[in-house]
Amino acid sequence: MGAVPQSVWAMSSDGSVTLLVGGGITEKLWHPDGGTSWMDAVHPKDRGWFRRAWRRATRERSTLDAVVRVRLDGAPGRFRHIKIIAAPVPDGNGGEEWVGTAADAEDHWRTRMREKLLARMAAVPAARDLSEAFLTTAAAVVPELADAVAIFRVRDDVEAGARPVGGVPATASPERVGLAPGLPPLPPLEGDFLLGPVARQAIDSQEPQLLVFPPEGAPTDGISAASARWLRQARATGVALLPVVVDGRTVALAAIATCRGNPPPDEADLSLLRDLFQQMSGPLRRTMELQSIRGTALALQQSFLAAPPSVDGLTVSALYHPADSAAEVGGDWYDAVRLSADALALSIGDIAGHDLDAATAMGRVNSLLRGLAYDSGPAASPAVTLSRLDRIVQALDGPSMVTVVHAVLRRLTGGGWHISLSNAGHPPPLLIPRDAPSRYVYGRTAPDPPLCVTDGFTRTNLHAALREGDTLVLYTDGLVETPDTDIEDNLRRLRERTDALVGRGLALPSLIRALLPSVQHRRDDIAVIALQARPDGRRSP
Repeated sequence: MGAVPQSVWAMSSDGSVTLLVGGGITEKLWHPDGGTSWMDAVHPKDRGWFRRAWRRATRERSTLDAVVRVRLDGAPGRFRHIKIIAAPVPDGNGGEEWVGTAADAEDHWRTRMREKLLARMAAVPAARDLSEAFLTTAAAVVPELADAVAIFRVRDDVEAGARPVGGVPATASPERVGLAPGLPPLPPLEGDFLLGPVARQAIDSQEPQLLVFPPEGAPTDGISAASARWLRQARATGVALLPVVVDGRTVALAAIATCRGNPPPDEADLSLLRDLFQQMSGPLRRTMELQSIRGTALALQQSFLAAPPSVDGLTVSALYHPADSAAEVGGDWYDAVRLSADALALSIGDIAGHDLDAATAMGRVNSLLRGLAYDSGPAASPAVTLSRLDRIVQALDGPSMVTVVHAVLRRLTGGGWHISLSNAGHPPPLLIPRDAPSRYVYGRTAPDPPLCVTDGFTRTNLHAALREGDTLVLYTDGLVETPDTDIEDNLRRLRERTDALVGRGLALPSLIRALLPSVQHRRDDIAVIALQARPDGRRSP
């Protein structure tokens, strides 16, 4: 279709239109056949607001100035943006008529729309997961360019759990969806939504693909039953599949539906949508890099978090919960080393920093402490062991700061265990007696300073008893520290929550899981190791 020339027209009070200058698409707009309204030539999405604008101009006797989509002559499914300027003027009979112009505005509209949408996408940051970028993109598309959007992450066949469905790599459920007002809610979308040859072609060719549905509704081939039902309920006219490509690989597939009788996108619409979704490649690349680093750090960290050893008379349980943020993983660890049949070394710590550097440093410090504890034996002083560790780590140009609690438990002849521990700037251990409220293991003064912050400091030991049925919990600061809160208040709340849980008679693994804060408050990774003295433990000679 060539450029539409500007036309000048006049409309009488009875609705008759006279074309004064020009022609082309204006003739189709103002001279519909079969007694239909001229408004039928306006795009369905524009009719409501355009009709209201026209009535307001009539009521207020003001100028109408609008850009509206108008159906092309002989092309029922194709529309073009037309700029209409019109004003009411008196006619010769004491009545009123309209005089106006109509000019092609397609190129100008698309340029402005492209700039607006890409400006929205430019603000998308590298997110801790892909959903944030997907949400921003879906919000940019709906409802201006589409009625519904579902964005799926395309997974490689080699990814764990991926399974080809109908010859197409399995996709995760959509990270985010967008719906125009008034549409029925989307059903749960599984990985087989819109899988089939067309999706396979979009993924492989990295080019948009368009499914146009017949008037009787969406077909079922290649579409899950639930999705096909929704498309029919929404009166979908078509679905565009747009691949999102990062570094030559299709990493996401956007399914964009036009509904409620709105015409499916044309080639110009697909071009604009493709540019918009490809704008996601930058944020997605950064997000995927963060996820890769996080995955490597998490794998390295968990490789050092061995299962606690079995010790007669003790139940030992531990957990590690990575932070929900991609930037907060890598520094926490726990460890337990069996020193003899009647002695156990226990430690928990946190390395300053996050991600791969922190995970690597954590591995070194954890290994050093584990070796020192085993070499020192059951009679060692935890304070001396931490002092030795501090000297070694500083000499090897270790991390900037390490907080750690190191404890040695020795079985008592009459039953129970003696706890000797040293605290280097770490949150205090929580002791839960079997028959009394829980309490923290504090010294008479503040905890010793963390490792790597001072030289020649004489560290101290703290002592406590673990009777049969008592529990000792060591944890990292992610359990009790959140932004803009007081640490003492958080410690008090942890103790109160613990006392309430103990009354429910939970087993040790369930107890420490129940201590975790709610998901929305997990800003840091959390490590916990706990032990409970059993009444069936053997006695030392």
